[in-house]
Order: sequence, then structure tokens, then C-alpha cells
Amino acid sequence: MSDERSDEESTFSQGHKLKDHMKPTTDVTLTSATYEELIRETIVRLGEDPDREGLSRTPERVHKAYDFLTKGYREDPEALLKGALFTVTYDEMVIVKDIEMFSLCEHHMLPFFGKVHIAYIPNGKVIGLSKLPRLVEVFSRRLQVQERLTTQIAETIQEVIKPQGVGVVCEARHLCMMMRGVEKQHSAAVTSSMLGVFRDLDTRSEFLSLIRSRSTNGI
Repeated sequence: MSDERSDEESTFSQGHKLKDHMKPTTDVTLTSATYEELIRETIVRLGEDPDREGLSRTPERVHKAYDFLTKGYREDPEALLKGALFTVTYDEMVIVKDIEMFSLCEHHMLPFFGKVHIAYIPNGKVIGLSKLPRLVEVFSRRLQVQERLTTQIAETIQEVIKPQGVGVVCEARHLCMMMRGVEKQHSAAVTSSMLGVFRDLDTRSEFLSLIRSRSTNGI
């Protein structure tokens, strides 16, 4: 009896009374199912017909989309930065601001999006400027929470190039708050991570002032 129960629970179809077009064509176990079969089953459980025109290729599309949206798991952030380090005599603040960011909330797998501002004060080495947006991309293309995303960016820069300090501010809107739950459309979350000399009040204030300023020439 217990073996039969175990077999039943390991299949997608567990005795739900579904319309014929909604029933899985085969009893596929969770461990043997392809990504596409899992998405197809999700569509069925939502009460939809996975074979209708608009949904027939959805499992394939979703698979490709999530491969892209989570590609950060397959990328090495430290190797990214180490490949673009340059020796420069410069010890003032370097800032790259308004870096667009898109990620997936790990709690509901819904998007959150916004901007990241990064600053560091070199200690003999600088990073190629394009690598900072790429670093944001590596960590944002994962299942994330905004707080961890912010600290991962800062700690990686600090660990790899060992500057005098790093400051990171992330501003984002979360669809898990906007389209479900409290449904607040105009709320934004702001997180920060300050390391090294950026813990000093004057340095922190300079950084925050510079990222808030807006130039009249579009920069």
C-alpha cells in the first residue's frame, strides 16, 4: 500500500479531476521530467490547455527565458574583474551610476528592477569601467533578494581589487509588491553596502551626493 502511495505522489497527475485536454499525456515523475514537461504541467494545473495555439510552445520559450534570466549562476564574477585590472596612480573616487538592473525575487520568482550605483576609491588598481555593469549583471541574473545583491557586488569588488573602500546603492521596484500582495505601485526599496573608507561619514556623504546629482547635459 505504501509503495502504491509513493508511486502516486511521485507523478504529476495525482487524481485531480481535469478535463481531457488538461490531463498529462503520460505519468512522468518529477525526477525524470524535462524542463518543458514541468512547465507544461504547470500550465495544466493553472486550468489551461497546453495544446492551444498560444501555449503550445510556451514550455520551450519559458525554458529559454529562464536560462537567460539565471545565467549568472554559470558566470564567475571574480574572474570577470581580474581580467580587467589596471595599475593606475589615482586615489580619488570612481563612480559608475544609474546601472540598469533586472532580477528575479527568490521568494515569488517575480521580477524586481531598478538602478545600481557603484563607487570605489582605488589603491593602486582600477577596474575597466564596463566591468562594473557586467558585475551587476552576473549577480542580478540569479534568484535574488535586493539586500544580498547589494552586498555581493560590494564584497566582490573589495575582495578582488582591494581598494580603499567600496560603496554600492541599489534602488528597485518589486513586482511581488506591485502586482500581488499589498499592490503598492509607487513604493521603491533602497539598499546600500559601504565598505572600507566609505564607512566614514564624509566619504559616504560625498558618494550619496554625487549619485543624487543630475547634470543638465544629460550625463
